[in-house]
Amino acid sequence: MSDNRIRKLRPVPNAETRMMFRTIHGYRRAFRMAGEGPALLLIHGIGDNSSTWTEIIPHLAKNYTVIAPDLLGHGRSDKPRADYSVAAYANGMRDLLSTLGIDKVTVVGHSLGGGVAMQFSYQFPQMVDRLVLVSAGGVTKDVHPLLRLASVPVVNEALKLLRIPGAMPTVRLVGNVLSQLNGTRLRPGAMLHDTPDLVRVLAELYDPTAYEAYLRTLRAVVDWRGQVVTMLDRCYLTENLPVQLIWGDQDAVIPVSHAHLAHAAMPDSHLEIFRGAGHFPFRDDPMRFLRTIEKFLSGTHPLQFDEAKWRQMLVTGVGESTITGSASTRMAVLDAMGSDERSAT
Repeated sequence: MSDNRIRKLRPVPNAETRMMFRTIHGYRRAFRMAGEGPALLLIHGIGDNSSTWTEIIPHLAKNYTVIAPDLLGHGRSDKPRADYSVAAYANGMRDLLSTLGIDKVTVVGHSLGGGVAMQFSYQFPQMVDRLVLVSAGGVTKDVHPLLRLASVPVVNEALKLLRIPGAMPTVRLVGNVLSQLNGTRLRPGAMLHDTPDLVRVLAELYDPTAYEAYLRTLRAVVDWRGQVVTMLDRCYLTENLPVQLIWGDQDAVIPVSHAHLAHAAMPDSHLEIFRGAGHFPFRDDPMRFLRTIEKFLSGTHPLQFDEAKWRQMLVTGVGESTITGSASTRMAVLDAMGSDERSAT
């Protein structure tokens, strides 16, 4: 285990994060909010909620207005029978920001939230200052095998066992044992690295409505073959948008190879690989995460959206010349886009 995993951020004196609520389209949306200044939107991953950012929020709030929502179907937001696609989530982010009177944001998305962040920047480019993708979904199909299995109707019925009294303490106990094993020199591999956080997410699924919302969200982005959506075919639209990619090299949920594919497909993007970190780099090494975000924010200028240029990029479309990296990386990007008839030269 890296020493970075035990490093903690010092508490911020007098930092107050408020849990707030808005009713939009008849559904309650929960979100955490703190600070003043340019707006940062933090979007969590599948099955998670805004509490995943609690260690980071007070530090960012010293210079920024931080908004961390519970996505619909997650946390303390309502969990209706609804559309849980990434496009619907992007619409929900637009609606929430509109009710708060916020016109432009830097979007930080983790895992599924990274896919939502990318979709948001595609649907509402005039609202995005910068984009930060953290262990983001939606690059190519590779994903943890358990998520593939969970998307299968017969297999996902097993998740209902989490509702049995005593089930979650058992899961937590097993998770703690695996986590301790993972911290020894005899650890069986990176597959166990994210166990504590995955168990934390599973603990939320005992609620039947949370369970149903989780399955609808999962099936919108994953099937038995893996992830069913990719952002690579639209990455060329980030040509003028400051983009920061952050990944852990021990990520067992979405492999670090996805970071290199996204970096190759996004012109002038910044890439930070956290050695020894897993799928939650902002929890594994919050100090480095915070430094990386602050450096990116201070070292880049917000996008000045140019509608004419955006239109021209759409007309021109993606080109192989915009993909960087080695020949094998360029080929992998094209393959992930489903462009088998294209050459990599």
